[in-house]
Amino acid sequence: MRWTIKPKPVQDQIDTLANELKVDGLVAQLLLQRGISNYAEAKKFFRPVLTDLHDPFLMRDMDIAVSRIMKAIENHENILVYGDYDVDGTTAVALVSSYLVRYYPNVATYIPDRYDEGYGISIKGIDFADDNGFSLIIALDCGVKAIDQVAYAKEKHIDFIICDHHRPGNRIPDAVAVLDPKRDDCMYPYDELCGCGIGFKLIQALAQENGETIDDLIPYLDLVATAIGADIVPITGENRVLAYHGLKVINSNPRIGFKAIIDQVKKTELTITDVVFIIAPRINAAGRMKHGQHAVDLLIESNLERATTFAGEIEKFNYDRRELDQEITQEALSQIEANNEEKGFTSVVYKDTWHKGVIGIVASRLTETYYRPTLVFTKSGDKLAASARSVKGFDVYNALQGCADCIEQFGGHKYAAGLTLLEEQYENFKEQFEKVVSETIDPNLLTPEISVDAKIDLKEITPKLMRILKQFAPYGPGNMTPIFMAENLNDMGYAKGVGENEKHLKLSVTQNESRPIGCIGFNLGDKLSMVKNGKAFNAVFSLDENEWQGQVSIQLKLRDLREA
Repeated sequence: MRWTIKPKPVQDQIDTLANELKVDGLVAQLLLQRGISNYAEAKKFFRPVLTDLHDPFLMRDMDIAVSRIMKAIENHENILVYGDYDVDGTTAVALVSSYLVRYYPNVATYIPDRYDEGYGISIKGIDFADDNGFSLIIALDCGVKAIDQVAYAKEKHIDFIICDHHRPGNRIPDAVAVLDPKRDDCMYPYDELCGCGIGFKLIQALAQENGETIDDLIPYLDLVATAIGADIVPITGENRVLAYHGLKVINSNPRIGFKAIIDQVKKTELTITDVVFIIAPRINAAGRMKHGQHAVDLLIESNLERATTFAGEIEKFNYDRRELDQEITQEALSQIEANNEEKGFTSVVYKDTWHKGVIGIVASRLTETYYRPTLVFTKSGDKLAASARSVKGFDVYNALQGCADCIEQFGGHKYAAGLTLLEEQYENFKEQFEKVVSETIDPNLLTPEISVDAKIDLKEITPKLMRILKQFAPYGPGNMTPIFMAENLNDMGYAKGVGENEKHLKLSVTQNESRPIGCIGFNLGDKLSMVKNGKAFNAVFSLDENEWQGQVSIQLKLRDLREA
């Protein structure tokens, strides 16, 4: 791994902020590195308030969207709330539909089938709307590129309101309203909202029209926080406010569907990391293994007994997903090794029987293993479908644009995308993708980087520092967990491998005869020899709390070790 130490702010700035906030220099440094340079900014960071959210009507087309929904309600039209089958899409559908049905009954939900219809707005979904008398579709977390589908709906006298956060193409669909802060002509002050976040801005605007306050919308924030965590959007600006208050809802008064999941996993206080690794995979599993509508049904359920039944079904989907994920990952790794492809700039693998619902997860696993832009293909009808994942610093979406002549359809983000192509184009694409990446990627990006916030001494690690760092949460892109580096550490003589095959490292360290501090290094068991026999070593780590027999102590969560 590459250890990169972030530039230290000017000492005068550190001292000024430390004095203003009455904190020590290390905390001031961490805040300055996050763009926080004065008391007012620190207050917004540590105490996010819902009144800091922007006026939803600053978003282009919001006034038109609200007017069209009000007109639909006035005219007793049927409204279909349509969304993608992943966490962001299903939470967004649950959010908007459950808000609308509070005061208007003619609302239904629709999630496309991942296998039959694929990603985004489908002709089948529009036909469903037409056959069942829906004249307005609110599309969430999809639709900004659905030019043909929206035109088809228009022929059938069905209006679309699109709420999306993906990059638009050269043309915007001819919908009644297109809410997307990434539109070039949208001046909304924050463009990093997830799909569910755009859905929240829509209900915020409707609430304002209905004479409600932001406090009336707090019960919906558990959905928004879950989508923010799962969709890996930056936890800055509005996302930080929404995630901060959404986590409070999850931990104090979650909706019945979340309560059913949390009860099953028997977890108490959830962090954003817990939401990402406990709640999100279960919601996702429904769309991966069966149908995303199961997730929506769970999230809008108000009866605990029924929700518990739904959660049990989803738990089974999640178990099946894990089994498949492990099996396909092994097959994909074997394919790369058998073809002797470990040395290229990309990993591209294909098998026609791989389950479409888990290829994204497999792509992530392969990226972790070989650390390079990765695509995993499977058969989908008469075409091939793939999930793409990238490494930090490399835009895989742009790389796919460079291969557009081989691709039927693609969309996504900088680090994750999806695409379809004709089977006869697979080898061409594979070659072209390798060429584009090899010509555009900085080779340094093919080695994982650990970005270190500050070099510290162990004596600086105190309960007070830990209390303050806990207030830096929720962590995520744009506000990552602080990573520290300490030099010339020594093991106390108790270092050992723990866990299955001793793949984790457990030890206790000192520095210049400081008091010992416990450490855990997940997947660092192979570094045991580096710390044995009193050898000095350097470490990068985050700070964590370890609870054992009712006692809570600070421990170092090791990320990497090197000889001193």
